[in-house]
Amino acid sequence: MLKSDRSKVKGFLLSIFIFQFSILLSGCSVQQRIKRADKKFAIGEYYTAGDIYKQCYSRLSTKKDRDLKGYVAFRQGECYRILNNTRAANCYQSALRCKYQQQDSIIYLRMAQVQQYQGKYKDAAKNYETYLEAHPDSYVAKAGRYACAKIDEWKRETSRYKISEAKAFNEKRTSNFAPMFIGSGDDALVFTTNRQEKQTGTKKLKRPSNVTGQQLFQLYQARKNAAGEWENFEPVEGLMGSPDEQQQQNDSTSKQGGSAEMGVCCFTQDGRTMYFTYSKPINGQDLGAKICRSERASGEWGEAQEVKLFADSSITVGHPALNRTGDTLYFVSDAPGGEGGKDIWMAVLDGDDWTDVQPLGKGINTSADEMYPYIHEDGTLYFASNGHPGYGGLDIFKATRDTTVKDSTVWILYNMGVPFNGAGDDFGITFAGNSQNGFFSSNRNDKKGMDKIYQFVLPEMEFIAEGVVNDELGNPIADAKLRLVGSDGTNSKLNARRDGTYKIKIKQDVKYVMLATARGFLNAKEQWNTFGLKDSKTYTLNFALSPISRPVKMENIFYEFGRWELTQASEAELEQLVKLLNDNPNITIELSAHTDMKGTDEFNNELSFKRAQSCCNYLIAHGIEKERLTPVGYGKTKPVIADKALHTQYPWIPEEQVLDEEFIIKLKPEQQEICNAINRRTEFKVVKTTYKLY
Repeated sequence: MLKSDRSKVKGFLLSIFIFQFSILLSGCSVQQRIKRADKKFAIGEYYTAGDIYKQCYSRLSTKKDRDLKGYVAFRQGECYRILNNTRAANCYQSALRCKYQQQDSIIYLRMAQVQQYQGKYKDAAKNYETYLEAHPDSYVAKAGRYACAKIDEWKRETSRYKISEAKAFNEKRTSNFAPMFIGSGDDALVFTTNRQEKQTGTKKLKRPSNVTGQQLFQLYQARKNAAGEWENFEPVEGLMGSPDEQQQQNDSTSKQGGSAEMGVCCFTQDGRTMYFTYSKPINGQDLGAKICRSERASGEWGEAQEVKLFADSSITVGHPALNRTGDTLYFVSDAPGGEGGKDIWMAVLDGDDWTDVQPLGKGINTSADEMYPYIHEDGTLYFASNGHPGYGGLDIFKATRDTTVKDSTVWILYNMGVPFNGAGDDFGITFAGNSQNGFFSSNRNDKKGMDKIYQFVLPEMEFIAEGVVNDELGNPIADAKLRLVGSDGTNSKLNARRDGTYKIKIKQDVKYVMLATARGFLNAKEQWNTFGLKDSKTYTLNFALSPISRPVKMENIFYEFGRWELTQASEAELEQLVKLLNDNPNITIELSAHTDMKGTDEFNNELSFKRAQSCCNYLIAHGIEKERLTPVGYGKTKPVIADKALHTQYPWIPEEQVLDEEFIIKLKPEQQEICNAINRRTEFKVVKTTYKLY
């Protein structure tokens, strides 16, 4: 072999060796990067971890590294899910293609949670069902499946709360959330935001947070001006150095550590003490969030001090909330002893120390996350959860102690529903004092998952009774009087206006009776109640008073053709007469029936009397005393005399015209039939007003 040939062979062998070594080195590099990503994931740097997993996934072979590739895709999905990145579902799908479910069936639960977060309830329900086949006792999966089945019903339920975006607090491309009023007032608050301070000389972050991929979160404050508008948005200074010092760098691997993050705070009732969440990574280690306390004097916040809640300083705590008296602190932690995920805990103030630290228990906490607690002045606990039945993502719940059982750890839970909750994350609620108005946070309708602050109000419920008092012809009775009596002791009198109208405020959960009276008219009465109302309501109660001095035509009284038997269609009108007689127990009436001009006098007189008697029989059968009723049959002897209303309806009938046979036979056939129909009527008139009065 020639020297030149030997050199070629050596070169070829060397190239093969280099290629094989590079493959081996590449494999080691991917393994090392995955381990680095796992470490970042473990300390909560989800943004950085997700980016590393993404790079590693593309370098793994689906055939040779199927299991590892499925693991990397799943972990990437976990990072995106925690960060509310919509690509989480795609990552889980990639993991399923790599048969990751054979390693861990939890992927079905995670896929379902992401789909529910995105409002894909049918798809989510299927994956919850699949997960429950392997884990039938999972509360979170059963809660998710139940919510997906009920979601259409929940969306139809209405609420009196009205919400709108609090635009003054929100900036584009930033997250703003968890507002909290300073003390018991409603004119100043502090909220969490990752906006950058615009003051001259402020240094920008060199790179975003390893946890979220966003700029670091800080506490900002705002005040309400005389016009009720929020203004003076500025950082809360003095807690942990100046904003310049806090934002000089964001490198968690340095000895000094990265920039501190602050957020989710609460205040004592006097507004002089603030508790807030604080976190600062050092030497590549996320030391976990802490709760710090700061006192305000002369308008300035003093240096913050850490609140000791656990002996183990490595346990993460955050999201503080105080009760009204300031002696009970609620907070969030993943400490051992909870239900899993992030749980809500509580501690009691004993002197200067927080003691009796304990989780709130299964009634509140689940194996998923419960966060952002808030205690209303009335003692109600509000919090956010993605473990209880909800619309998807974090939902806002309220909880009260169940006083019907001896166990004080039992809670009654209520999902706040629409408009507070929907697909996505809804959380961080706060109320203005003891009212039902305030703010909450949500990333609804934001493609990038940025949080915004929303305001809500609960309009006062108003209950009204209104209507008009008319005579039987529809003319207003100007001097009508009304009396309102309620089961709560209400006994009010009011006069109708000149146009016969009236209006009066009434109360909730009361049984009412209203009586309408006027000189020369019979009384009329209405009964109703306001029990079980969930929203404002106006009751329209119109009164048609019957005159004492003239006959009143009863509309809609019908008989069988040529007979005297009442039809079923007559019952409604006769029931009204029963009511009128009961409302006026001292009157007696003459009840008369009339026919048209057709037929003999003898036939018409007998027919009309039997018809009047049929009406009286109905009234007697419905509790009216026989002695109060006088049936009379007038046949065709008393034709109608046209009034203004009848002339208005039929202009060809002159006002004051008697609709007798002489007038009718001169009319066209269709007009004759109209007049005959008008004459065929049933009437009543008052005979006495002193029945059993003496």
